[in-house]
Amino acid sequence: MNVPAILGLPAGSEWLLIALVALLLFGRRLPEVARSFGKSIVEFKKGMRDIKDDVESATTDEPKRSLPGADPAPTSKARSDEKAHV
Repeated sequence: MNVPAILGLPAGSEWLLIALVALLLFGRRLPEVARSFGKSIVEFKKGMRDIKDDVESATTDEPKRSLPGADPAPTSKARSDEKAHV
């Protein structure tokens, strides 16, 4: 299967041309752009790790948790106490 040259990955000299264009476009801001890009990658990885921890903790928790706001089913002792107060 032949892939047209226009769809191929950049070679060595093409990477130099891309770096030169990036340097011309961003100039002095290039280190700031790289720093903010690095911080965004760190935040993304932190978010993925938090999600992974949440999923793992959810699978290891007790499986029969009631829904928030739902009253637990009264036990027979509670029913007998209610009858005693009536």
